[in-house]
Amino acid sequence: TTFRHWYASRNRPLGGQSVLLWPDTFTNHLTPAVGQAAVTVLEAAGLRPTLPPGPVCCGLTYVSTGQLDRARRVMRRTLDTVEASAEPLVVLEPSCAATLRTDLPELLSDDPRAAALAARVRTFAQTLEEHAPDWRPPRLDRPVTGQTHCHQHAVLGDTAETRLRARAGLTGDLAGGCCGLAGNFGFEPGHYDVSVACAEDQLLPSVRAAAPDTTVLADGYSCRTQLAQLAGVRARHLAEVLAEGLATPTAPERQPPPSAG
Repeated sequence: TTFRHWYASRNRPLGGQSVLLWPDTFTNHLTPAVGQAAVTVLEAAGLRPTLPPGPVCCGLTYVSTGQLDRARRVMRRTLDTVEASAEPLVVLEPSCAATLRTDLPELLSDDPRAAALAARVRTFAQTLEEHAPDWRPPRLDRPVTGQTHCHQHAVLGDTAETRLRARAGLTGDLAGGCCGLAGNFGFEPGHYDVSVACAEDQLLPSVRAAAPDTTVLADGYSCRTQLAQLAGVRARHLAEVLAEGLATPTAPERQPPPSAG
């Protein structure tokens, strides 16, 4: 089932600040568990995630392949769908967030709605930090490794993600650089060796060097795919790890034994 179908079939809380959750194609069709986890965490933080009333797309597929006229048509259709909304826009997929933040206002510079939408874009961690600053994430107390998406490095920054991981007791640094898959690049003829070389620069060595109990994080779908196919490991979005922590009962503190007499 798609993420949208799951969302429509559930009972939703009425209270809390409304935030608009972007159902990107990867999340909606290929990894709905990421969207479900994000909803769980956002609601636990007192927010009320909603979805756009119709299909939306950031247009990155067309931007990255040079089909800019088609990208503009897709982006205008998206603006038509979400223009009535004014909530913060939570984007789980870093490549989509970067496209909405930068490419959208550049390609549609004649449409003031584009700049307005770009200004509302937030990552999952940025949303929690700005709109639920008093929320305490579950304490997970475990080491992590993995990948910070290269679009996140270049456009969005990862300071909010770093602080959220620290508050949850997730220790260790994520690799920089690029996973090498880069959307469809790594799948295209003649690109495989370059794709693997990129992954071998930082990401794969850091995963191989990690302790067996280390959680592998990668918010980008391409990064998770590359890790699964080249390293045989299942990487997860930060939202999934936090949602898992919320679902795990916290062990009660041990009480001292009663004193004799």
